[in-house]
Order: sequence, then structure tokens, then C-alpha cells
Amino acid sequence: MAKILIVDDDRATSTLLRTLFEIEGFVGVVCPKPEDVLNTARREKPDVVLMDVHLAEVDSIHILKEIRVDGELQRVPVVMTSGLDVREKCEANGASAFMQKPFKPSELVALIKRQLAPAKL
Repeated sequence: MAKILIVDDDRATSTLLRTLFEIEGFVGVVCPKPEDVLNTARREKPDVVLMDVHLAEVDSIHILKEIRVDGELQRVPVVMTSGLDVREKCEANGASAFMQKPFKPSELVALIKRQLAPAKL
């Protein structure tokens, strides 16, 4: 079962995403503190990280860059989400994919599935 690490400072959004992923047969793990993404990711060993671009306490682009140079995490796909069209900025800094909000749950699930290795599905 693939594990998705959800990084969003909106608790309701995180809970909804976790429920969506669990319905789809994934393990949804919510990062309790966005400023602790790297430690949470190292501990949980996710197959995909889903991260909101606009986090209140931390710079998500900086976190993305840190993931890309981390020996344990650099190969983990990172999907960024935002209400603004910042796709180019995210992809230029190492995002595997970008999805603009609002999105349909089915579109997000399809995007996550594309990021996973076939063996994880």
C-alpha cells in the first residue's frame, strides 16, 4: 500500500485528503507540523509527498529544495498544490508535479497514481 505524506497547514484540508487517500487504498499520513516536514518524511518514508505551496510558518519551496538534496528523500515524488498558478516555479525547484486548486478529487488521485511506481499500486 502506497503512503502519501500530506503537508498542509489547513487541518480540515489535511483531514479530507487523508480520508480521500484511504478510500482509494493508500495510507494517508498528515504532517503534524509543516516546519517538521523533513523529519516526518524520514520517519514515515512516504512514496509521495503532497505539499501546499502556501504554508503559514515555512517556505515550501525551501522545503522542496531540501528534499531534493536529502540522500534519503531526493527520489520521492513531490506534488505541489496551490490556488495560484505557480507551476513553473514549483517545477523549476524540483517538484515532480503541480496541481492548481480547486481540483477534483479524482484528478488528484490520478496524478498521485502517475507519480507512484507500478509496484506500489
